[in-house]
Amino acid sequence: MADNIKILTAEQENQLRKPIDDYVGGIQEKINDLRKDGTDRVIEIQSALDSLKRDRIYTAQEKEAKRAQLQKELEQAKQVEAQHKDEVAKLIADAEGYLKANYNHYFQAVEASCAQEKVQAQAKYQAAVEQLNKDHQETVAKLSDAQEIKDEKYVHKNRLFDAKMQLAKDLQDAKDRRHAAFDHQYHLIDLLRMSKFTFSESLQQRWENYNYNFNIRNFLLRNGLYLAIAVVFIAMCILAPTVKKVDLLTMNNILNILQQASSRMFLALGVAGLIMLAGTDLSIGRMMGMGITAATIVMHKGINTGGVFGYIFDFTGMPVVARVFLALVVCIVLCTIFSTIAGFFTAKFKMHPFISTMSTMLMIFGLATYSTKGVSFGGIESDIQGMIMPKLGGFPTIILWALAAVVIVWFIWNKTTFGKNLYAVGGNPEAAAVSGISVFRVTVGAFILAGILYGFGSWLECIRMSGSGSAAYGQGWEMDAIAACVVGGVSFTGGIGKISGVVTGVFIFTALTYSLTTLGIDANLQFVISGIIILVAVMLDCLKYVQKK
Repeated sequence: MADNIKILTAEQENQLRKPIDDYVGGIQEKINDLRKDGTDRVIEIQSALDSLKRDRIYTAQEKEAKRAQLQKELEQAKQVEAQHKDEVAKLIADAEGYLKANYNHYFQAVEASCAQEKVQAQAKYQAAVEQLNKDHQETVAKLSDAQEIKDEKYVHKNRLFDAKMQLAKDLQDAKDRRHAAFDHQYHLIDLLRMSKFTFSESLQQRWENYNYNFNIRNFLLRNGLYLAIAVVFIAMCILAPTVKKVDLLTMNNILNILQQASSRMFLALGVAGLIMLAGTDLSIGRMMGMGITAATIVMHKGINTGGVFGYIFDFTGMPVVARVFLALVVCIVLCTIFSTIAGFFTAKFKMHPFISTMSTMLMIFGLATYSTKGVSFGGIESDIQGMIMPKLGGFPTIILWALAAVVIVWFIWNKTTFGKNLYAVGGNPEAAAVSGISVFRVTVGAFILAGILYGFGSWLECIRMSGSGSAAYGQGWEMDAIAACVVGGVSFTGGIGKISGVVTGVFIFTALTYSLTTLGIDANLQFVISGIIILVAVMLDCLKYVQKK
């Protein structure tokens, strides 16, 4: 049956499509005439008004006069548009009805032709390979010199490669023809409706474009690590009931994972901006220890049992709400000061963030440990946790704090000038500087934003743990935050990353740690597993970077 399908030439395909193009094209010309003094003029005037707002060559009076004139012309154009609206709608409906009745016949013919072209290309390739192998064997049989035989094998290998490349080209040509035929219908609809598609039409186009651009190698580069981790999670979920008599997939466990991930979310969001600049931050864990210690001192239940440089703080005279707010301010200020120091040296002296943040890490840990003698400061006021992160029917509201942080940072990254500059500087700082972007301000700004997020995260973690702050708390958290970003697709090459990837990475690492702990896996082995995941994630990122180059 397939052998009877006719393979269309380009000329035959054009002849098959010509009636459609002629009919819809004729309607399109009528629509264009009707839109000329109406819709097209409205768009032109609105563009002129937008340009006038940004124009600085006119005085305020001249701008107002021009704006008034354009507004008058806009009202006239809208009246013309309204007069022709029904007629345009009827013409569009006529064209779409014709497309619905006739286009599928054309597309099916092209689709069948392309499928047959692929079959023919495969047969052509097999025949070429067989002939090349036959010729190669005959040639080798006539040769006796070892070097000549070696040269012939090399030539044969190249000929096989050329045949394979020809097959790939033939298959791609057929794929391109089918995609072009599919896309042409939406091109006609695009002209008729001026780029207004229904939800169903948009979905069909996205699915077609996904299939057209799908490449198994690129898919595995992007998602291979996630698939491997998913397999590991599935295996753990299967093993847990039999080995440890526990079920991992319970609502309580899921909420515990989300609750533990919430504080870490702030740290990952902060360091993600620095990784976007092809940097990193080694001081995150010590920032957490410093922030939690400071928050515990301010919100401590009663007079502090330990001192700072020998001084015993007593905040019991302040209202609890004021102490909670003061603790947040202290955490943010302390973390922002040290992150700004690292950012200044990184931006001003082109110092690698590895060095600048390692320096602040040592300073923070030294000062925090020396000033507090390394002691733990006990618990905070018992009613603070219920005040800041109450449980609503068992739901831990600390998750809402993390969700708010995700939304805010997403907005900063995607909807502000700073966010756009962050991507630009991370991708190519030299080009960004030439285009007028202050690399210094963007770099320092990214560190300041990170410090604010670290401070907020340490404050929440203090409340979640009900205090017990010490300078040693948070050790190793920088590795978790950085690893979450890497697994989430934030590239160390700079300028590449999404907030959704950071969120995914945090959940993956938190869930992995929680599941391994539940299964009783030794903590040292957990480090090994985390290291392997990070190594594979960076390897895949490097492969994507090399492929782009």
